Amino acid sequence: MPGYETRKLDVRVGAREYRLRALSDHMQYADPDGEARRAGICSASWSLFGQLWPASRALAQAVKHIDIANRRIIELGCGLALPSLLLKSRGADVTASDHHPLSERFLDYNAVLNSLPPIPYRDLPWTKKIRKPRQYDLIVGSDVLYERNHPGMLALLIEQLAAPVAKVMITCPGRGYRNRFSRLMEEMGFELTATPMAFSEDEPAPYRGRLLSYRRGL
Repeated sequence: MPGYETRKLDVRVGAREYRLRALSDHMQYADPDGEARRAGICSASWSLFGQLWPASRALAQAVKHIDIANRRIIELGCGLALPSLLLKSRGADVTASDHHPLSERFLDYNAVLNSLPPIPYRDLPWTKKIRKPRQYDLIVGSDVLYERNHPGMLALLIEQLAAPVAKVMITCPGRGYRNRFSRLMEEMGFELTATPMAFSEDEPAPYRGRLLSYRRGL
């Protein structure tokens, strides 16, 4: 027994249905070897990676038709990595990244569950110095601006990851830190287009959430 319980979710994005193994609820916790603790993940946030969040669904919708030709793509803070699974099903050169010790295990399982080839994975804390910078043409993430220090950390990471000509797409459910992040991205030469976006099928307008699209050199 792994020490935690899981469930299967059926998720439709456009015409295709995906099946995901997720944690059964927010109360799950298992860190017998202290790996999560060493990674800075406390018991209260341990289960967050294993839930399917509305922002992840929204990001999957947003990348459903995006141009993937000749683009190296990375998903930041992927969790269950629904956007990465969708991109892989389209034949994209996509890498999923997170810092939770179980993220890669769930990613591998869910790729097989959806009859997809393995998806490359990077254990990527946002404070890490990138050895081979400027590799990615498209960087995506969902609800990654939920703590005060995230705008600065994420901007510095993107500065290392993004190619000179690049696009960054983030689905934000209305966090207050997005304005600071956008200012930092502007300082790096990115132009922002913010599009109101529903994060659930029954959400009425006006929408609080946004698809934040940053472009540089495009």
